[in-house]
Amino acid sequence: MTGQQVTISAKGPRRLKEELEKKGVKLSEAIRRGLEAELKELKMKELKSMLQKVDLSRVSERRLVRDIRKTREER
Repeated sequence: MTGQQVTISAKGPRRLKEELEKKGVKLSEAIRRGLEAELKELKMKELKSMLQKVDLSRVSERRLVRDIRKTREER
C-alpha cells in the first residue's frame, strides 16, 4: 500500500466484532479490503456506463485490437 494513511472509524454490532476476532480476522485488513472492493465495484459501474455511451461501430477492429494489446503491455 502506498501513499499517506488516514484513520477511518466505523460502528457496528459488538457481536459482529467479537465473532470476527474469535475467528482471527484482522478487522483493519477486512475493512480495508471491503473499502477497496466497494471502490472497484463503483469504478466498474462507471466504466460500464461510459462504454454504453461509446459508439464502437465507428472504431475499426484493428484499432481495438491494437489498443487492447497496448494496454496489456503497459501492465
